[in-house]
Amino acid sequence: MDLLRDALIFFGGLWAGTINTIVGSGTLVTFPILVALGYAPVTATISNAMGLIAGNVSGAWGYRRELKGLGRAIVTLLPASVLGGITGAALLLNLPEAVFEVAAPFLIVVALLFVVFQPKLQGWVRRRAEEKPSGKSHPWALLVLVYLAGVYGGYFVAAQGILLVGILGVFLHGTMQHANAMKNILVLAVNVVAAISYMLFAFDRIQWWVVLLIAVSSLIGGFIGALVGRRLPPIVLRSVIVVLGLVALYTMIVRLVT
Repeated sequence: MDLLRDALIFFGGLWAGTINTIVGSGTLVTFPILVALGYAPVTATISNAMGLIAGNVSGAWGYRRELKGLGRAIVTLLPASVLGGITGAALLLNLPEAVFEVAAPFLIVVALLFVVFQPKLQGWVRRRAEEKPSGKSHPWALLVLVYLAGVYGGYFVAAQGILLVGILGVFLHGTMQHANAMKNILVLAVNVVAAISYMLFAFDRIQWWVVLLIAVSSLIGGFIGALVGRRLPPIVLRSVIVVLGLVALYTMIVRLVT
């Protein structure tokens, strides 16, 4: 039974690491597995988030070529993600899970709208920038949205990548692949600061064997995801994002009403 349990967690982490690098929502694979195996929801969330950091690292490394020229954007947006991750982790450790479960489906709907209408919205943003050049690469709206995505990621983790790809696809100058590469860096930052918060204030809730299994498997999955994701044309990548977003939405609504 222990071997079967470990195998389920390992392959769940492999899958999660792969799709997290491509778009996000890998937690919607690993979190249900952990809960089904009897782990408490908060314990599952914390242990899963810590384990997936390894996959975030390999995914970010795999997309390093797409990050060229985005150094200024990284420096600008990282603080917003870090602050958001700290806020989200604090919420997870101090508020009932039901509070954010009510808001999560609405966030996913917003993210999907961003992704579906990304080409038109991105064109509108660029036209506005050309008409009224301000000298700023990233408006305050982008910083606020990245911060809120960080709050969401620090609290529940799931589908954080979908939110960020939708946001970055609109405001970040570049292709969907550039947005995806930036997403990997910001998700990594959120998960790292959240993990530090968990170790400082919820050490007894961490299941270290689960963390190790997910870390090893998601590390491998992150490299696989980088190889697959880079070769996807924008329309395919956007379609994958929408499908996974709908799965995330369905999963969260089911958990909310049952």
